[in-house]
Amino acid sequence: MARVVVDVMLKPEILDPQGQAVANALPRLGVTDVSSVRIGRRIEIDFTGEPDLDRAREIADKLLANPVIEDFEIRVEGVAAEVA
Repeated sequence: MARVVVDVMLKPEILDPQGQAVANALPRLGVTDVSSVRIGRRIEIDFTGEPDLDRAREIADKLLANPVIEDFEIRVEGVAAEVA
């Protein structure tokens, strides 16, 4: 079984309120050397045969990510990332 990982993140110019909340909470935990936090999501797609990166890209573009406000990266688990 082949696993493709899709990491979805808000585009850098989009405000990330969850990341901001975490960044604001860190000093209360004694962490003062973090300048920002961005929060995204990881989706794992298991293919029955060889990993199909083109199919995974289509799935990510049409279903998993909103291309207006999000970027995504696709990779076969254990292989270097490919930016979309």
